Amino acid sequence: MMVVSPSGGLFTRLNQIPPKTLATALNMEKKSTRVKDHITCPHCGKPVERYRNPLPTVDIIIEVDGGGIVLIKRKTPPYGWALPGGFVNYGESLEQAAVREAKEETSLDISIVSGLGAYSDPERDPRHHTITFVFVARAEGRPRAADDAAEIGVFGQDSLPESLAFDHGIILRDYFNSRPPTPC
Repeated sequence: MMVVSPSGGLFTRLNQIPPKTLATALNMEKKSTRVKDHITCPHCGKPVERYRNPLPTVDIIIEVDGGGIVLIKRKTPPYGWALPGGFVNYGESLEQAAVREAKEETSLDISIVSGLGAYSDPERDPRHHTITFVFVARAEGRPRAADDAAEIGVFGQDSLPESLAFDHGIILRDYFNSRPPTPC
């Protein structure tokens, strides 16, 4: 293994490498929480500030005929059951992203009913700092797993799976607490 030192020299043995340089080379340093980085402009060579911003996402609570909500079992990390959803594409509204993600992952055409709220805990997604807006929607038909979904299911409040991804347990708690009680 060869590692370049911060001053430009080469280290040829692991025992020559200072611990901080080795951690950086092996990508073992803690995720940076800096708000901005400095990069060099390729045209003029001056330092330029580059801001690190959270990534916008949407999640959709899809209510289906007969009761229950649709959850997908993720086929990529982080694994677990999750609300359908994903990243907002550039030039796309939150509503458009919700409709697209619902169709991609559940094969359902949805009608957005309301917004539940925004969730922004920086630790909500282990991959990135994301901010999600959660929609409540209705759909007819039978959901089919597609795209990022390995499996799909319809669950009631009392039958939710234990292994929920992200902060979806908190979101679903808020959703069920916001609903009027069902008559006996």
